[in-house]
Amino acid sequence: MSLRRNALLLALLTGVLAILGQWDPMLARWWCLPAAALLAGLAWEAAVSGRCRVRLRLAGPERWLLGRRHTMRLTFTQSARGNAWIQTALAAPAQFAAEPRVETLRLVRNLETTVTLEASARRLGRHEWPVPQIRLSGPLQLAWWPKRLAADCAVRVVPDVLSRCAAAAAADGKGGAQRSQVATGGAAQILQLREYRHGDPLRLLDWKASARRGRLISRELCEERRLEVMIAIDAGGSSGLGAGGIDRLGLYVNVAARLAQRALEMDDAVGVLVFASRPLALVPPARGEAAVVRLRRALTACRVQPGMSNPALAAARIRATSHRRTLVVLLTDLADASQEQLLQAVRLLSPKHFTFIAGLENPAIMALPLARAEEPLAAYRTLAATEYRHALASNVRALRVLGAAAITARPEHLDQAVLAAYREARQRRRV
Repeated sequence: MSLRRNALLLALLTGVLAILGQWDPMLARWWCLPAAALLAGLAWEAAVSGRCRVRLRLAGPERWLLGRRHTMRLTFTQSARGNAWIQTALAAPAQFAAEPRVETLRLVRNLETTVTLEASARRLGRHEWPVPQIRLSGPLQLAWWPKRLAADCAVRVVPDVLSRCAAAAAADGKGGAQRSQVATGGAAQILQLREYRHGDPLRLLDWKASARRGRLISRELCEERRLEVMIAIDAGGSSGLGAGGIDRLGLYVNVAARLAQRALEMDDAVGVLVFASRPLALVPPARGEAAVVRLRRALTACRVQPGMSNPALAAARIRATSHRRTLVVLLTDLADASQEQLLQAVRLLSPKHFTFIAGLENPAIMALPLARAEEPLAAYRTLAATEYRHALASNVRALRVLGAAAITARPEHLDQAVLAAYREARQRRRV
């Protein structure tokens, strides 16, 4: 129970009359009147508030996309006579980013009153939405009376999807035409039949169609360029560091989900390997809807693991399971102390597989060397940031010398950089 303004005024009046009663015997017992009124009012409010039943219904998307903002709807109803005023503290689970606030609502009998709370999920998995705390105002506005609510609502946070499919296709230059390119040899499929053109090889002539139509008809072939893509995700201790609104592991998972979606649209086989100090989960490359289900299940189960990661063991696992030439996309920290293991991983995968490594740039650290140092401590921070930038650039150069493609990008640009590298690998037939 929390006293409101009316109760505080009665308490103040009681105190003032009690003090005056010490000076004037005629006012000695007058303090009993406001005190009795206060106690009687509180007793009546407690009885009335106890009979008031407030119900709550939580409604929101069952699946929340990691890092995206969603809305949870909280609907209150009450069955008492007249109107009721409540205060509720709106909050999200600890694994969500939200701005908690207190709302004061007027509840009309048997009518629904809805309030919304926007939140952004920062951790994968299943989470119970907390029931908000509420307190009910008494009819005399003497106090706030706490009420217990019961409402069950569980949300499941899953990897983000590529919502900009049309934009990504437009960025390909020719959209979906990248899937098949005109070719004159190799493993091929018939794309269409067309009129013979001067210079077409004789092997492209379709003699049966030419005989039926009475003129030369050529076959236009498309080369089958189905790739195998293996996405390796670093779930070691450094993946728990922040990267925008989520941690690095969450960002890696979102990038992997978007890349897998795009690759499956191109009819490529996609697999996932999650590793830390050792390989944790492996989904072999596959195509189709079943592959989507397995990939999303493996990505949703990702959790940050303690200790340093070992990309060399992950590369050995990929090398043992991938028998065809594969595009290996490794999402990890390029500035991590395990640079030797990362170089060893590239040596294990080369030259059979083409390795692409993507890491993050810390925007705050990258901007420090550009700022002017106005104090000694700022100068040390600038030197440390400069050393970080040089070490990051040196690690990228060392990986490229071994034949791997390596890039760094800001958290908000990492998915675009990885998708662009995937498109370039297909266009240049590097796999």
